[in-house]
Amino acid sequence: MTSKLIPASVTRIARLGNHEIQPLPRDHWEAGDYVVGEVTEPPAPTAFVELASGRLANVDVGDRIVGAFGARFATLESTGSWEYIGDDGRMSAMTSAGLFGAVTSRSPFGLDHVRLRYIGHVVAGSAKRTMSEWAVPPADKPFATPCLLIVGSSMSAGKTQSARIIIRRLKQMGLRVVGVKLTGAGRYRDILSMGDAGADVILDFVDGGLPSTVCPEEQFREAAGRVLAEVDRAQADIAVVEAGASPLEPYNGDTATEMLGDNIRMTLLCASDPYSVVGMMTAFERTPDLVAGIACNTDAGQQLIHKLASVETLRLIDRSSYPALDAILRRKFSLGNART
Repeated sequence: MTSKLIPASVTRIARLGNHEIQPLPRDHWEAGDYVVGEVTEPPAPTAFVELASGRLANVDVGDRIVGAFGARFATLESTGSWEYIGDDGRMSAMTSAGLFGAVTSRSPFGLDHVRLRYIGHVVAGSAKRTMSEWAVPPADKPFATPCLLIVGSSMSAGKTQSARIIIRRLKQMGLRVVGVKLTGAGRYRDILSMGDAGADVILDFVDGGLPSTVCPEEQFREAAGRVLAEVDRAQADIAVVEAGASPLEPYNGDTATEMLGDNIRMTLLCASDPYSVVGMMTAFERTPDLVAGIACNTDAGQQLIHKLASVETLRLIDRSSYPALDAILRRKFSLGNART
């Protein structure tokens, strides 16, 4: 059967062309498979599908969406996996990007999901189509680009906003910058916003062939290695690398940090509250060079962080912090001669 479908943004790396939809036996299902889900309920006003362009689109009952099987473990929104889809084929778009699975828990304050029914896999001939088919090429040499690593105490702590601000500052200095989201759950608009901020190249784990980085460590290493190789190919001065969610969540954030290794010249921690700064430093066994994000939105938050952890903080949403930020960037990346 052929059909005109709505491709979610996890398909942006693929060239699906003319395709067929074919239900496959359960023992043929895997994370990263391109599959089709039919909308079964009228979506809530806050439920959208993110297209391959990054634009958000409304869908309706009966629409068919192309996404990919995967897993999500978001502390503030929802958890779920393709592995929990029952015999009735009921599932949800766990992110607007088309990360498909059965939701096992959802915060009452999180956004609503588009609810779907499994129709079948996208196939060509007798072969199912998977994200890994279109992953960027593997590495042929050790990773070498200097990195600014941004980690967070949780999702929605201010990581992507901080990345945008830092990218703009680095571009003001005349540098070539790559914006990278190395861990998380598929959503294109985060790295698109890095491009809007001036990043010369943008990449994420989707380019490595993963719908999310809740996956076995070996699989993550292979995909992340491909992404980092592509970062090197961009020949940038600095890579601003966001580790989505928290390194303590099952998104392989700790493995990502290990893979970056000595290329990390600066670590920025975005925290949701002052006490989480101490928790991250203790559990992660790493002292950040700078703390920013929601915890720094007020003088009270910054003063409490200084009292609890004795680390430097900046309220990056305040433009008056830019000179101090520029000074830290110059020091950490030896940018004394960079244009300002």
